Amino acid sequence: MTELLERAIAQLKTLPVAEQDAIATRLLAEIEDEQRWKTQFESTTDAQWDRLADMVRQEITAGDITPLAEVFPSEQ
Repeated sequence: MTELLERAIAQLKTLPVAEQDAIATRLLAEIEDEQRWKTQFESTTDAQWDRLADMVRQEITAGDITPLAEVFPSEQ
């Protein structure tokens, strides 16, 4: 176990049980989600990646995109 994870667990132990359980539930859900994404990426074929890239190119060509500046506006 890493030092950072040990520190996080030590801090979690100081919280009330309900808060510990809430954080543990979120952490377990995050781990499960990461495992699903990893499995999905590992099982994606080159042909599937190529199809996805073609779809993105078509959307760009059609102008069916949203500029990143609109999605993630500057905080300035």
